[in-house]
Amino acid sequence: MRAITIIAGPTAVGKTEFAIRIARAMDGEIISCDSMQLYKYMDIGSAKPSDEELARARHHLVDIIDPRERFSVARYHALAKDAIEDIFSRGKTPIVSGGTGLYINSLIYEMDFGNTAEDPDLRLYLAEKAQREGPEAIHDILAGMDPEAAMRIHPNNVKKVIRAIEGASKGDKIGEFSRCTRICKDYDINFIILTRNRPRLYDRINKRVDTLVSMGLFEEVKNLMSMGLTENDISMKGIGYKEIIAYFNGSLTKEEAVLLIKKNTRHFAKRQLTWFRRYPQAVWFNIDDYKDDEEAIEVIIKWLRNRYGSTTRVTDLTT
Repeated sequence: MRAITIIAGPTAVGKTEFAIRIARAMDGEIISCDSMQLYKYMDIGSAKPSDEELARARHHLVDIIDPRERFSVARYHALAKDAIEDIFSRGKTPIVSGGTGLYINSLIYEMDFGNTAEDPDLRLYLAEKAQREGPEAIHDILAGMDPEAAMRIHPNNVKKVIRAIEGASKGDKIGEFSRCTRICKDYDINFIILTRNRPRLYDRINKRVDTLVSMGLFEEVKNLMSMGLTENDISMKGIGYKEIIAYFNGSLTKEEAVLLIKKNTRHFAKRQLTWFRRYPQAVWFNIDDYKDDEEAIEVIIKWLRNRYGSTTRVTDLTT
């Protein structure tokens, strides 16, 4: 069976370790589905896999794009599909791991990456919703579809928010996500979403931010700024980068920047979970329902072995 496995979930849930263990068990290779880990020089703020983690399982689409370049979901789709076919050609199992919803969507559905035609009905629906419920209502829709665009467009810029939603939808109307039936026919999909109880997830987020700061996040941002990158570059609008730019520009103290990174990351995780709930084919695993991460990993691997069948080569389960 030509099948890919998707390991998705909110930031800081533990996707990296789970994906590595699953890749090792299923004779697989990992394709990153993280909009920030694509960029070179942005190692700390993107929580990019460490050298040790990269050595444990082969990774694709990590550290490949200059942060001064513009990057699109269409380009991600092309690179990821190439990586999937390369992995299949060598008899191995593609494991897609990440939390960028629109990128995941591009691998599940047959999306149109041409010039998106204007959709008068969609525009009217969004304009009326903004007038009736306020601009934040449609900005929240955009945040669920394209978090990076939502970060750079102010909620009060209703016209621009509507155009961004129109572009992100690529032909699939807002509100009709569950009726998207043009599933990719190139392979079957095992779609796993990892989650944790909210207090535990938020605690992991806060601790990870502290760890990233101690690893040199402020110095990383300073180095990127010395390369000429500014808050106007899309790559620098990611959480952990835009707040520190504000610190260097004098808008925030260091303590305020760190607290804002934690707050924005928690909000981002909430938006990611909202996005993932739209996939009826996904199977959710709450890691906190198990004795520990090890037990959760073993349960997921057993589930995948049943899905792939006895023809799949299964290797190491313990490292």
